[in-house]
Amino acid sequence: MDKPLHLFIRFLEVEKHASKLTINNYMHDIHQFQEFMKQELIHEYGAVTYSSVRLFLTRMHEKGFSRRTVARKLSSLRSFYRFCERENILQNNPFSITSLPKREFKLPHFLYQEEIAHLFEVEDLSTPLGQRNQAILEVLYATGIRVSELVGLKLEDIDHDIGVILVEGKGRKERYVPVGSYALDALDTYIKQGRRTLMNSRAPHAYVFVNYRGSQLSDRSVRTILKKQVEKAAITTKVSPHTLRHTFATHLLDAGADLRSVQELLGHSNLSTTQIYTHVSKERLRQAYMNHHPRA
Repeated sequence: MDKPLHLFIRFLEVEKHASKLTINNYMHDIHQFQEFMKQELIHEYGAVTYSSVRLFLTRMHEKGFSRRTVARKLSSLRSFYRFCERENILQNNPFSITSLPKREFKLPHFLYQEEIAHLFEVEDLSTPLGQRNQAILEVLYATGIRVSELVGLKLEDIDHDIGVILVEGKGRKERYVPVGSYALDALDTYIKQGRRTLMNSRAPHAYVFVNYRGSQLSDRSVRTILKKQVEKAAITTKVSPHTLRHTFATHLLDAGADLRSVQELLGHSNLSTTQIYTHVSKERLRQAYMNHHPRA
């Protein structure tokens, strides 16, 4: 790793408290640009010009990258060059005058309450893994937390008395999120029965969700568990842990929750990020009108 990139990664880790996934994304985007530089015989970051950036954009377009992907890569490179300017490594940032492509406007995919109800009926709650899987599903839907926040949840983060969990979100920002009675009951059953069985004779640790070997559950494992639950429930649409996060927010707004509260629960830094869910609710109202009004 070259020195500027090494310093930038340290900056993300120490000052920005960026997650491993975020850092990996930055590294992937910068390495991809480094390959482009080699192809164009550009040997230094400082030799990159606005014309070079435009050519890089053209190459990404030719490869079929979506506007969302292109915008992310440009944002990564802009941040990298801005850091190099701050550290007096470079004198100019050709990415600062490059406008980001407008992102495609896509409404978040969510599940209807009937579909969620089917998901809650597929697990065998007499088994340790069934109890764990049920708790995972209940917590994701009851709190709207990210899958990374779920697998990082520890026993001491759960307050059963007042019904909240302490969540460490992006940038290591902590927030308290209420947990409904169904999710608390599922957690209680899993922790006292299923988790104890899965942890039998294993080295003790504080992570709530574990695999069959008693080790901390991974993001990928949660996705696999949810995929199997969806298949059992005969739901034909693709469902990810983030779909449950979308569903959580959409159902809250449909029931009358205010946008600021949903923002706090989701851990969004900006209200504009949360506002996408108001479009989801409006679209549902429009569809209901079109489907049921006699003169629609």
